[in-house]
Amino acid sequence: MNPLRAYDEVIDFIAEANPGKVLNLHPSEATQERVSDLVYRQKTTGLSDEEKAELDHYVWLEHVMRMAKARAHQLLNV
Repeated sequence: MNPLRAYDEVIDFIAEANPGKVLNLHPSEATQERVSDLVYRQKTTGLSDEEKAELDHYVWLEHVMRMAKARAHQLLNV
């Protein structure tokens, strides 16, 4: 199986569960602040290996949710 197909299946599952809620989902203020802090420190002083891994996870989640929101938007406009 193509690993990208597995991602597509997860994205479709998220989007199809409740497209309206998916489109309205936003990270909490605490999450936004944490990501901003990590990005700032990555650009200035650097991150530990654990912090870099944490930031990588946030970036991956953001990508998945952007794709799910795009799919949810398609579903609502059909």
